[in-house]
Amino acid sequence: MKNKVSSGAHVSVKRRFWSWQHYLDQQNAQAAPPALFTPSQGFPSRRAAFKVGMKLEGIDPLHPSMFCVLTVAEVIGCRLRLHIDGFSECYDFWVNADSADIRPPGWCKENNQKLHPPKGHSETDFDWQVYLQSSGSQAAPPTLFETTGSAPCGFKVGMKLEAVDKKNPGLVCVASVANVVEDRILVHFDNWDDTYDYWCDSSSPYIHPVGWCEEQGRPLTSPQGHPNPENFLWEEYLEETGSMSAPSSAFTLRAPHGFQVNHRLEAVDRRNPMLVRVATVTDIEDYRVKVHYDGWSDQFDVWCDSDLSDLHPVGWCQRTGHPLECPPGETDRWWIHLSVDIPEPDRVFVCSTDSSHLPSPSQGICPTPGCRGVGHIRGAKYTGHHRLLYPSSLQAALHQSVFLSAMSAQPGRDLSLCWEQHRKLLPGVIGVHADAVQHWSVQQVSDFIESLPGCEEQAKQFRDEQIDGRAFLLLTQRDIVRIMSIKLGPALKIYNSILMFKHADDKSQPQAKDGGQSQAHNKSQSKVEDGSQSQAEDKSQSQREETDT
Repeated sequence: MKNKVSSGAHVSVKRRFWSWQHYLDQQNAQAAPPALFTPSQGFPSRRAAFKVGMKLEGIDPLHPSMFCVLTVAEVIGCRLRLHIDGFSECYDFWVNADSADIRPPGWCKENNQKLHPPKGHSETDFDWQVYLQSSGSQAAPPTLFETTGSAPCGFKVGMKLEAVDKKNPGLVCVASVANVVEDRILVHFDNWDDTYDYWCDSSSPYIHPVGWCEEQGRPLTSPQGHPNPENFLWEEYLEETGSMSAPSSAFTLRAPHGFQVNHRLEAVDRRNPMLVRVATVTDIEDYRVKVHYDGWSDQFDVWCDSDLSDLHPVGWCQRTGHPLECPPGETDRWWIHLSVDIPEPDRVFVCSTDSSHLPSPSQGICPTPGCRGVGHIRGAKYTGHHRLLYPSSLQAALHQSVFLSAMSAQPGRDLSLCWEQHRKLLPGVIGVHADAVQHWSVQQVSDFIESLPGCEEQAKQFRDEQIDGRAFLLLTQRDIVRIMSIKLGPALKIYNSILMFKHADDKSQPQAKDGGQSQAHNKSQSKVEDGSQSQAEDKSQSQREETDT
């Protein structure tokens, strides 16, 4: 989907070309050298030839252990928006055309991998030819997919290891090799669901041989439900599970990256992954970089792995035919992608510094600067902002807010992306922190519930159930709707308030620290598991569609 100006608006565009070289000179900055990028990040060796409507197989990013039937929903440059057949559009996701996570139809069968077909199709009887014929679709040809030709790794399915939990980076946990595909392994944390799983190769800094934590003097997190977690012993666990440890020779730790602070690059916008923005490296660790989107607030900065496929060298967008989002100026700017006939190869955009022609938010346009109507708070197609047509009621707005959080493994972090809009919906929660709420009495909780619009009847129920502040903060969406049997409208307001209380705590602490600490705390108390299981159950019970109604 390309950025457009609505046909009803009268736009006077002052044509001015944006140049990477001019920008680097102006900023006294240096482009990150292309040699620092991995092959999956660098300039592609060929042009992507995928077409909208083609079918393929690929990994579900929310459940990395699952290979699903996918459809190409959109092609921009060499990036693809993929749709999981049979599920809501809000679960669409973006990948590069040379991603190792996508495969041609029939690949799973040929490689003894389990393929999860669309709803209504049997796993045992699913037939690609019948499905293509019945859907009138075309299979993506095998020639479109990248072939690695890499040597097999030294891991085998079932081997044990110690691995960093990427959602809680402070934890190193007991883990298993759940799958092996070519030179990549699927890391699974014992007795946790697959939403924590991730794929990596043998050089990953996140995986270690059995005994690594003991050698480094670091605590090892035992499997959930282990009878004696404080005295976990690998020898006993390996014997109990009848498994073996991965050999030390299988681990081939790569060298730290070479990025430096102030290096410029092009990076996919985490809030709206259909966009690629001008970005800067603002901080570094051995294997991670902190990315700042130029011209935007520091609150949108993100830490990511240095080999993340969403990072690209300067000029990547121009080379691949992908629009590049230039930094917004002091006033709102309207950037329009030009077709490719431009004398200088690094000139790819026209901008207008005159924003007087842009419709105001009162006319139904997203108030987020730079959005231009391509943003949406649900899913990869329109991630990050509001619909063009705003919800007509408080309940509808909160429905979007809550289900944004419910879809995510990190609801507090996702809530922050639209905080300024959501905080206005329930002004009673502004400035109240979770550390204060946890000391509330049963009566104080009841009084707060009664103060929420339309929740007066539910206040008595909270008193009857003796829910104090600590218990209130532990409530999940499922607790409120299913166990307490509260109607959807009040439930949305109550649950959104809980998220906002917790987020108020997050905003008062450094973002890079609070995410890991709060998530680690949640995992140790099995609270994250509840959210993750809810996601897995939502998928199996077809509730993906409900979030889009």
